[in-house]
Amino acid sequence: MISKFSSPRFPNSALGIERNSVTAVALQGGRQHFDVKQAATVAAPDGVIEPSFTRSNILFPDRFAAIVREVIENAGLMKQKQWSLTLPSNTARTAIFSLESEPASAKEREEILDWKAEQSFGTPAAELRLSMQKISPDKEGRSRYLVTAVRLEVIDEFESALAGMGLRTGLILPRAIGEANWLMDTRDTNDSLLISSNTDGFTALLLRGTEPAVVRSVQCGPGEIDDEVYRLVMFYHDRFAVGADKLDKLMVIGDEFEPSKIQTIASEALGRAISVMSPEDLGLRLPGGGLDFNDLAAPAGLAALGFSR
Repeated sequence: MISKFSSPRFPNSALGIERNSVTAVALQGGRQHFDVKQAATVAAPDGVIEPSFTRSNILFPDRFAAIVREVIENAGLMKQKQWSLTLPSNTARTAIFSLESEPASAKEREEILDWKAEQSFGTPAAELRLSMQKISPDKEGRSRYLVTAVRLEVIDEFESALAGMGLRTGLILPRAIGEANWLMDTRDTNDSLLISSNTDGFTALLLRGTEPAVVRSVQCGPGEIDDEVYRLVMFYHDRFAVGADKLDKLMVIGDEFEPSKIQTIASEALGRAISVMSPEDLGLRLPGGGLDFNDLAAPAGLAALGFSR
């Protein structure tokens, strides 16, 4: 799914931008299994990066540039000039759009999708960078599109900051889409669920095979996470778990989550045992040295696109 957003020629290195950290990673290996070749994470002080869909994200460009330089140097990737980039979940918005009827022309389809984007994201389409990927139709046969939106001025912030350091960015996607790449196994048609934390709750992405079935942003406080995860899995159980369909992969990303607790909640909601996938289960081998999969998952997911999977 992700590789269709843009040209299939991707670098094997990526930067992951978060409110309180920047991560650089390069992979080696290929196809179904990858090793972290080089990686580092550097903390970002409060107030340097403020993820937002509607406002500026880089409040102190010079300090942001210094952090990026430091993380690239720490990872030993100073010679790398081409990068993919994952943005914080709060910086981008993602949704699935269904069309009531098939448009008469490509122009009409574009106009309808632009209108839906404006209604869904609250911003004129002309002010957004929209990535639109057609996916399988719904049960009623209606055409569906996975749509990701980032404001042009925000994209320009990140691209300009990196260009000032001589770095070129190609593929730029939200954190959750990068993370979801680890669940997209063309050999497996079963369902999988990503639960990814953000600053005001979490993003959930339900995949059916390699395609999204549900994208949901849940706003909640830390004390509400357990209940919201239970409701989410129950929603899947009631609406999607029919016939041979089976949720067999659960991926949990975020320091706010206790994987064992999420596993217990999901198993209770489904009425059967389900395990939270480890990095090795997903095809990524981490070296020693304290590298955290929570930091690596999103940028490494894009770096993996530099290989034939």
